[in-house]
Amino acid sequence: MTQRMLTCSRSTIKTWRFPSISSPPCLAQALRSTPASPPPSPSLTGLSLGSSLAPSPLGASKPGTKNVHNLWLEISKGETSLADSVPPVRTVNVVKLRVIRADGQVLVESRQELSDGSIRHRCLLLSEKMKPSETPEMAVIRAVREELGSVIRVEVGNVGDVVRIVPGSYKMKVDEKNSISYPGLPARYIFHLFEVEVEGLPEDAEFCTEEEEEYEGSGHAGVANRAVSVKRHYWKWVSADSVES
Repeated sequence: MTQRMLTCSRSTIKTWRFPSISSPPCLAQALRSTPASPPPSPSLTGLSLGSSLAPSPLGASKPGTKNVHNLWLEISKGETSLADSVPPVRTVNVVKLRVIRADGQVLVESRQELSDGSIRHRCLLLSEKMKPSETPEMAVIRAVREELGSVIRVEVGNVGDVVRIVPGSYKMKVDEKNSISYPGLPARYIFHLFEVEVEGLPEDAEFCTEEEEEYEGSGHAGVANRAVSVKRHYWKWVSADSVES
């Protein structure tokens, strides 16, 4: 995902993946479209993916949340998997960055403006879903480049040149809870936590970046057009003791 500056102040769990279909009307239909080998799990057969999310009807979503089309895109890209269980459990590996500046303050994303006009309040550290082939360290660099690269105020050929991972800061944490993005869907988050220093970030107390096309290049334009995407990210510097990792 590419952004530009605005002028404003590993688990062993058995998993199932969606087949390559043009749209995700429901999990039952997706399963009927799955090639015979391997066969769909009996525990998922007949279970509507949309009915796992709240509220219905399928494709609808509460303000500030994602919908079934987002979930389909995440699974098709390998960023998310669904456990072979009832209800299915969404598992996702996430890098979570405690970006620290020289005075000790920490960067958080205060809120997001979504394509449906709703606001998602966050007050969270910079977080990014990992790609299937990435190491956590690779994901750190990509997360900074995609989320903050447009506002780094130094000339660099590679964003990695201005990102320093604090030695010994890596921690892994597993959190199981109902998904905030997909209400009604249980989730298992595998967090890869890092403290990082990034040269050239704005010193403004608050700043924002604009998302150009979150799902550009996904290869599934019809689904992407119905997904809820992020249009703007709002960031602010806060005291270190006000942020929980």
